Amino acid sequence: MRGTGSVGAMDVSAYWDAQADIFDAEPDHGLRDPAVRSAWSALLGPLLPPTPATVADVGSGTGSLAVLLAGAGYRVQGLDISARMVDVARAKAADAGVDATFRTGDAARPPWPAGTFDVVLVRHVLWAMPDADAALAAWLDLLAPGGRLLLIEGRWHTGAGLTAASATELVRRHRAHADVTVLDDAQLWGGPIADERYLVASTA
Repeated sequence: MRGTGSVGAMDVSAYWDAQADIFDAEPDHGLRDPAVRSAWSALLGPLLPPTPATVADVGSGTGSLAVLLAGAGYRVQGLDISARMVDVARAKAADAGVDATFRTGDAARPPWPAGTFDVVLVRHVLWAMPDADAALAAWLDLLAPGGRLLLIEGRWHTGAGLTAASATELVRRHRAHADVTVLDDAQLWGGPIADERYLVASTA
């Protein structure tokens, strides 16, 4: 998660700054395993418009998904509350030789102008927003006409997170369509899972 949660932004950014050096150890965070990386490419590819569409990766963390999409030819901009995560993401993009840019900021108040992006991609952030409905509205405002929201979320064994039904209901307050894909493929996560993980896709 890359949001402000129920505590102050400074507290959250400091927490994620401290996690930045170990964050990519999780298979779905670092995408270091070719099979995991391939699974994410196969998942996202059919849901994206043709290159070189513009993508906002809100809560981009260490930039693994942004770099993956930039490598496929998309023009990607990432946003994360953790300056240290952003540093790691920039280094990762430079090492990969791709044109993805990253900046520090609050996912609840993205700094980009309205109508800027063809795709807004958000992974494991909505559940942590103090006002999920307002955050979602802000993300949708970033989309150009016909733009696509790709919202990856989960309800984890700890009890944290959002159910697919809850996330879909939130999206449908703003958009007519919200299609859910269950993400139970072990290759996406580097191993079997025992909780609810899913993607909500919405095109106006």
